Amino acid sequence: MLQYPTIDPIAFHIGPFFGLGPIQVHWYGIMYLLGFIAAVVLARMRAARPGSTWKSADVEDLVFFCALGVIFGGRLGWLLVYGHESIAEDWHNVYRIWKGGMSFHGAFAAVLIATWIFAKRRGRRVADVFDFTAPLPCIGLFFGRIGNFINGELWGKPTDVPWGFKVHDQVLHPSQLYEAALEGIVMFVVLWLYTRKPRPRLAPTGLFILLYGVFRTAVEFVRVPDENMGENGYVAWGWLTTGQILSFPMIVAGAVLLILAYRRNLPSGNYT
Repeated sequence: MLQYPTIDPIAFHIGPFFGLGPIQVHWYGIMYLLGFIAAVVLARMRAARPGSTWKSADVEDLVFFCALGVIFGGRLGWLLVYGHESIAEDWHNVYRIWKGGMSFHGAFAAVLIATWIFAKRRGRRVADVFDFTAPLPCIGLFFGRIGNFINGELWGKPTDVPWGFKVHDQVLHPSQLYEAALEGIVMFVVLWLYTRKPRPRLAPTGLFILLYGVFRTAVEFVRVPDENMGENGYVAWGWLTTGQILSFPMIVAGAVLLILAYRRNLPSGNYT
């Protein structure tokens, strides 16, 4: 058993400025910033490889578009699916993003739209842009889950495993760290290595969607579901969660994309 180290969600203060009180900088926000910085660095590394059709200017614009999608889509998705009680308690919670409350599925949908807009503006195939970005969100997912851990949210169920964390009077699965490891580190390593050489168009995208769906579904079995989503947080059968319902179509879609990609075997436009 490990003791959960209670961490102040506020990393530091800046100011005061212009007669205003000091600005609170939260660890959760820092985690998102680190995720965006990592995406820029990794994308530039991939763009600089011999034979790449990408340039640094393309990378900066792409990350900017995707960052907007992550922030607004992630928050909107959480508010629509999970945040009803939070809004009812105080409507100001709509924009209090530093307290947590981001939906991957909402962010994913918004990033798809943002990527489509970017592709159209740059005259690129949407599928090629999806493939280029496939490994990039993983480090952001890792930092985001570390932010959840720091905030002391999204804990798992009670457990007696030796790596469980004692939180108040219970020993709980650190489901945030499970997701950080699987959705962040494992997915990144697999996708980064997989995309080191040209793959059929949409294969990297399909692999990303498939892996996330599988890992998220697996962790949901030990993660405490949101209480406002059905009986005791479960949608059906005493074990099915909203996260699993949202992830199952991703598993199917990812598998279908991979099969179609290899059957069609179309060359990627990300390489000359």
